[in-house]
Amino acid sequence: MLRQLSLIIALACGAQFAHAAEAGKVIFVAGSALVADKAVGEGAVVQEGDLLSTGATGFMYVKTIDNGLFILRPNTKARIAAYHVDAKDPTNTRIKLELLSGVARSRSGEAVKLARQNFRFNTPVAAIGVRGTDFTVFTDQDTSRVAVISGGIVVSGFGGACRPDGSGPCEGVTSRELSASQRGVLLQIQRGQSAPQLMQGNAIGPDQIAPPRIDEPIGKNSGVNSASTVVASAPSLDAQKGQTLNQAKLPPTNPVVTVPPAPPVVVTEPPVPPKPDLPDSKIVWGRWQPLIDSPAKFDLTAAKAKAELVAVMGNFALLRTEGKEFLSPNEGKAGFALKESEAYIFTEIPTGQKAELASLSNGKLNIDFAARTFSTSVDLVGKTVAQNLQATGMVTDNGRLFSEEAWSRRGYMDVRGLLGTENGGSAAYIFSGRLDAERTYGGSTYWQSTPAVVVK
Repeated sequence: MLRQLSLIIALACGAQFAHAAEAGKVIFVAGSALVADKAVGEGAVVQEGDLLSTGATGFMYVKTIDNGLFILRPNTKARIAAYHVDAKDPTNTRIKLELLSGVARSRSGEAVKLARQNFRFNTPVAAIGVRGTDFTVFTDQDTSRVAVISGGIVVSGFGGACRPDGSGPCEGVTSRELSASQRGVLLQIQRGQSAPQLMQGNAIGPDQIAPPRIDEPIGKNSGVNSASTVVASAPSLDAQKGQTLNQAKLPPTNPVVTVPPAPPVVVTEPPVPPKPDLPDSKIVWGRWQPLIDSPAKFDLTAAKAKAELVAVMGNFALLRTEGKEFLSPNEGKAGFALKESEAYIFTEIPTGQKAELASLSNGKLNIDFAARTFSTSVDLVGKTVAQNLQATGMVTDNGRLFSEEAWSRRGYMDVRGLLGTENGGSAAYIFSGRLDAERTYGGSTYWQSTPAVVVK
């Protein structure tokens, strides 16, 4: 009986370790493709730490254990450094992908969406974090470029607290965000740069360097930032495989072991106290630098020690405190009324910038949760300026607002915002834009929900 019990324990432990080590399975191969320096075919298991590579005509599609996708295009080397998934406690999930050279695409699986704070995609020069995302990356040893198919990303160069051996996204004053709503652009960072640059991606993007196959699965936002939205126009074996890639689910990774029942073991343990409910997270917003004769609203360094930095635009910042994460509903609309705001107009002068206090009025902010979009407008009024400003963009699953790129167009502003639950429903965003060749503007706003227009 003791020997039988030992066998049971050994089999169970073996299954557990095999599951922990398995990152996914190869579901499609074309041309030359290697895993751990060995040629692979469809169905091959990819383990944590395995080096993946493709030749000049090679493609490899890996379905991860949480139904995500990791796609390598020709002349690419990558590694799944870690893929530990804890479905019961997502805070224990750790996922890390590394693109050493070439072009790869990452589509977030279920575990990544539940633990975005524990996901990292490294290149030789940058760290990439996600908001529940589908994106493509090109890299060599000195330059990385990232384009978003759906969702949003945050990119940071290595330096300071952002290290290649770290986990989770690097977010700070030098990080930059990109969303799928910013059509036709990408983020580029080069070795030695302090922050990524937003660039037009029509000729230099990952899809132009290594185009996708016609059977590569399409993204949710077809035609946004990437060429990875093409599908076959006529039935073919490759097209059928493409459909399989979108619909296939991996078989269970834990083998079923049939053994005789073991004698019952009675263990008496003290009761586990329930975990305390987390408070709702709160929005921290406003000016973090003094302007004219007005002191800063808060100390950004001290605030970052207690809250997550979401965005910085010039003199203004947006953070979210720890607590229950805001979850956007799947349907309905909401309207918000402007409650507080601060705005400035900046004029270029030979010695720098001259700041002028301005005001905002006639504010409107509307959210369409079913479409995951928002629209907003305000009137900016200064001593010699009266300009209506507007922006539209996307709403993420966790209530972040990313505007479409304003490209310095008169009347359009760049917006980064958050939705919250305080005071029955709230929102805040920081914004910036250009009035003319010599004048820019920036500011922050706080909004409260107007229940009369909320549609359930």
